[in-house]
Amino acid sequence: MIAVASNDGLSIRAGLHTGECERDGNKLAGIAVHVGARIAAVAQSDELLVSRTVKDLVAGSGISFQDRGEHALKDVPGAWQLYAVCLEGSSPGREGQQT
Repeated sequence: MIAVASNDGLSIRAGLHTGECERDGNKLAGIAVHVGARIAAVAQSDELLVSRTVKDLVAGSGISFQDRGEHALKDVPGAWQLYAVCLEGSSPGREGQQT
């Protein structure tokens, strides 16, 4: 189970992408970091969105996803297919479809 909602009344949103990162002192940088931040910006409250890259990498893990469609990410070329991680015991999301 992936917990996104907090018990103390706080709501979060998160975005996840994977790729090559660069180290800039104590900070991580690079396009993969930028894409992850832009995916988080698209997420709704209490939602974890992932890129198709992440979805494909965890195939066979038992994690299920809901398709959130293609999105243009600010300052990132191309259209990005995004997926919401289905929480254990949650009902289908906006589109009502699981993949």
